[in-house]
Amino acid sequence: MIEYALNFGYAAVSVAVLLNLWRLLRGPSLMDRVLAVDTMVINIIALIILFGIQQRTTVFFEGALLFAMFGFISTVAYCRFILRGDVIE
Repeated sequence: MIEYALNFGYAAVSVAVLLNLWRLLRGPSLMDRVLAVDTMVINIIALIILFGIQQRTTVFFEGALLFAMFGFISTVAYCRFILRGDVIE
């Protein structure tokens, strides 16, 4: 039963990544593209967690946590750069 759930999860997250890629390429503004990249990071974290569940190991969960922290910090830094022109005040 878990294999069917994992396959469905892989398919759903893959469709979400493709839609984010479409928004990244066709976004009318720069902020749409930034949000698309941020959402892609979240979807990649979901793929890492699904792979960790499939492999039955906790190493991937720690990697997903590190990736989430890096994604959050980079999105905040990029948004500050767009709004203010400088990351560090």
